[in-house]
Amino acid sequence: MAVSARVPTLPAVVEELLSEMAAAVRDGAPISDEHLLSLKFVFGSSAVQALDLVDRKSITSMSSPSGRRVYQVLGSSGKTYTCLASCHYCSCPAFAFSVLRKGDSLLCKHLLAVYLSQVLGTCQQLSVSDKQLTDLLMERTQDA
Repeated sequence: MAVSARVPTLPAVVEELLSEMAAAVRDGAPISDEHLLSLKFVFGSSAVQALDLVDRKSITSMSSPSGRRVYQVLGSSGKTYTCLASCHYCSCPAFAFSVLRKGDSLLCKHLLAVYLSQVLGTCQQLSVSDKQLTDLLMERTQDA
């Protein structure tokens, strides 16, 4: 019986990369050049753009008493996008086109920025009521 080697899928590779980066940050080490090059290899120019969003502290985590969490990312264009990290979703047009429609990208720069801000601990925190969070999501749904 032949045993095939298990080849990790790209999302698993991304999870591992983010996990390694988080461990380095927890240990007080800076993000290594190797990790940055890996991000660039996997995500191309989106990695640099996502890191820029993180540097500008453009990511806000909005959490409600019920435990729901939504992220808002102020994009480089000045428009705010809503990201749901739990299901890997962003409201931006690039996500709809490149990730959902064409399937040639795993994430948009906004969603990658959310994950990187979580790893680096730079995400701004905002507590909102369940109604405020529902209203925000309904507003975003109507805008789409």
